[in-house]
Amino acid sequence: MKSLKILSGGAAAAVVKGVKAEFEAATGNTIDGTFSAVGAMRDQLVGGTPCDLVILTRGLVEQLIASGHVVAGSARSLGLVKTGVAVRSGTTHPKVSTREELREAFEQAKGIYFPDPKLATAGIHFMKVLTALGLHESKAAQFRVFPNGATAMGEMAKSQEPGLIGCTQVTEINYTPGVDLVANLPQEFELVTDYTLGVCTGATDKALAQQLAEMLSGAASANIRRQGGFEF
Repeated sequence: MKSLKILSGGAAAAVVKGVKAEFEAATGNTIDGTFSAVGAMRDQLVGGTPCDLVILTRGLVEQLIASGHVVAGSARSLGLVKTGVAVRSGTTHPKVSTREELREAFEQAKGIYFPDPKLATAGIHFMKVLTALGLHESKAAQFRVFPNGATAMGEMAKSQEPGLIGCTQVTEINYTPGVDLVANLPQEFELVTDYTLGVCTGATDKALAQQLAEMLSGAASANIRRQGGFEF
């Protein structure tokens, strides 16, 4: 029995978990996934962490192909993911369809949950949004920052603090019990990310990794990807 090691952005965590049972039953092998900010996952691979398959942004996968860490020709898109605003389930959904409404929603928040603004795709983008809205300094005390969006949403769901709001990839919102997707960011601030997988050049069994890649990017996972907010 082999254990395929995956380094993945948090946005794709539910997709991997969704095919895990089928893959393991079909092949007799297991999946060992690590999910966090795409920048952190990239750094782990480059730093020598054993890995058979990566799921990152298309740009990062292309960089890893160029650097020899990912097999050329193995890249497959899981779909496009937008970035959205979230609140805890059962709380009021603020209006966020315009710049002014978005600014007001975050201005009034008692806690703002989002992923790492240095390593996570959504976190980097959201900090730019906060800066554009003039809130990056005045609301800093209310920032609740976590390694990835899935963790940020999970922590917001558990918190009993009133007046909470968050921002991350819509998949991380949709796949997290206890939080609601209010809406995508207004078009002015829209971020669409192409989550892409690639077979690592250091994979212990490239054929097996390719089999998993086809499940993750093909019909076997289409429903769970679509339900979570992937567009393809």
